[in-house]
Amino acid sequence: MSRRILPAPAALALALTAAPVFAADVVSFQTDWIPSGEHAAYYGAWEKGIYAEHGIDITITRGYGSGDTVTKLAAGGFDFGVADIGAVLTAKARQGVPVTVISTLYTHSPHSLFVLKSSGITDFSGLDGKRIGITPGNSHKVYFPYIAEQSGTDASTIRWVNMDGGAMAVQLIAKNIDAAPFYAMHHYFQNKAAMKAGEEIVVLPFVDAGFAIYAAGLITSDDLIEENPDLVRRFLAATMQAWEWARENPEEACELHVKRIPEVALDDCMGSLRATLGYVFNDHTAEVGVGRTDPERVAATWEAVAVANDLDLTWAPAQAFDTSLLPAE
Repeated sequence: MSRRILPAPAALALALTAAPVFAADVVSFQTDWIPSGEHAAYYGAWEKGIYAEHGIDITITRGYGSGDTVTKLAAGGFDFGVADIGAVLTAKARQGVPVTVISTLYTHSPHSLFVLKSSGITDFSGLDGKRIGITPGNSHKVYFPYIAEQSGTDASTIRWVNMDGGAMAVQLIAKNIDAAPFYAMHHYFQNKAAMKAGEEIVVLPFVDAGFAIYAAGLITSDDLIEENPDLVRRFLAATMQAWEWARENPEEACELHVKRIPEVALDDCMGSLRATLGYVFNDHTAEVGVGRTDPERVAATWEAVAVANDLDLTWAPAQAFDTSLLPAE
């Protein structure tokens, strides 16, 4: 019985046709805030194809404050997010939300309030009776009672004004509010806008009140960790690669970020990204590892969060963390 032998090109075509095709996992990822250079590692890596290399078809959307990100993720609005760890701890301890921190990002707090130099406010004690802009669930408000206690500010006199995060700086510069909550790395581009209006922004860092705690982290749902740990593992590997790439190639990261988010100026992106990298890569991460936790700092973070929110200090904060799926170092 004779057997037909296909020519080499035809045989190759048949083999390729028969090979299984694996589709990338479609993943939605929401940040904690407007897409400034603080987020260039994510948007730049999206454009460069780093997530695609890990079998992830990602879509990144901006956030509206950490509380909003935590709430929406818990409701199944997206797969992964960036949020302040304090917001996660609060939601988990108070309401048992099924959200977990899978990686730390900022090892110490960049929380701060921005004020105008012309306001005459030079420290937190000058905020008594003032109007501070805020977004729902914003972690700055969560921590403010601690800052007030440390600085002698009467927190009960503060007038919190709810607004969209994108309007904060505009309202501050227009003097419709007296202070606005931002991470310190946002100063470069916000101050540039203020200077165009003949004003100057002064930063009041929370760390000046002894606030050395974990800040932003990567989060996902408890269900996703249980049902698809491989996807969580690949997302973390891609994101850690994104940060390392942005660290080595900040200008490229910002150029690709601006390609995705053209309303961000390149110099603004560079200013924010350079400042952000110091929160991700520093002496603490050199000691414990990028994304990983130190029990003492976790305890200090929980104490600050619990005191600020009148939560049970005996609650174990470790239950809000699972960094076991981070890539091996």
